[in-house]
Amino acid sequence: MSLIIDSVSKRFGEVQALDDVSLEIKPGEVFGFLGANGAGKTTAMRIVLDILRPDSGKITWNDRPNTEVSRDTWGYLPEERGLYAKMKVLDQLVFFAKLHGVKPKEAERETLDWLERFRIPEYAGRRAEQLSKGNQQKIQFIAAILHDPQVLLMDEPFTGLDPVNATLLKEAFLEMKDRGKTLIFSTHQMETVEELCQSIAILDRGRVVVGGTVRDVRRSSGRQVVRLAVDGDLEMPWLHSLEGVTVSRRGLDYTETEVAHGHDPELVLQAALARRCRVLRFEITDPSLETIFIERVGQIDVTERTLAPRAVLA
Repeated sequence: MSLIIDSVSKRFGEVQALDDVSLEIKPGEVFGFLGANGAGKTTAMRIVLDILRPDSGKITWNDRPNTEVSRDTWGYLPEERGLYAKMKVLDQLVFFAKLHGVKPKEAERETLDWLERFRIPEYAGRRAEQLSKGNQQKIQFIAAILHDPQVLLMDEPFTGLDPVNATLLKEAFLEMKDRGKTLIFSTHQMETVEELCQSIAILDRGRVVVGGTVRDVRRSSGRQVVRLAVDGDLEMPWLHSLEGVTVSRRGLDYTETEVAHGHDPELVLQAALARRCRVLRFEITDPSLETIFIERVGQIDVTERTLAPRAVLA
């Protein structure tokens, strides 16, 4: 029952939104689309949903073309708000569920249950326009799942959420995964991807530049990262003299170095011990997704932790 995106291309005038994109998203998987604004993430999702048709290539779910799959298969949380501003929250969620054939009483019961879990039961009788952006996002999530879809696609679901609401949404993600649902979402938040996703694809100008499991993507550079902290020597200038070792980041309590392919990261520890340093922390890991992303695509605004825009098409 995999979702297969097979050699899909899509052009809007002079803009090549997707260029021969091929992916396989396994059932029950949490899959992350990463890419700068204009990379093609939203276009890919809308083609899966059959909102847009590709110029070439095909989409299949459970070996059936997506054009022949019941629309109840999909749940969609768009980046832009899709709520009726003047309509009460409970009324419109029941309305959305009824469009998918859910019985009114069942829809109302499920809606009230989700409002309770999202800690906003008192908002059932309020108009959507009276809610904060974060709470509107939670309402949109509920609207996307009330009909119990097999595949849930979400475009920047964490945008504008404070840490508490982001945590509630992550918990909902994991609950859906535990129920065997396939979750696909785009985001600029690399830490969220590493926390939730099994597999990812990084898109750049309509092409997949790297994809696979999060572990394989992080290992794709061939380098390893060493985080080292020693007592009384915060600068550790001797790190610059080690062959194949580059200082990549200095934190408040440790220094992060990258060790080139073919060099033993243990040499960093050995060098510290040879200088009679008291080692407080020594950790070997793979480069972060943020590092891989910057290498493959471009810069990240470190103040916003979001990507710099590169094109007009989402």
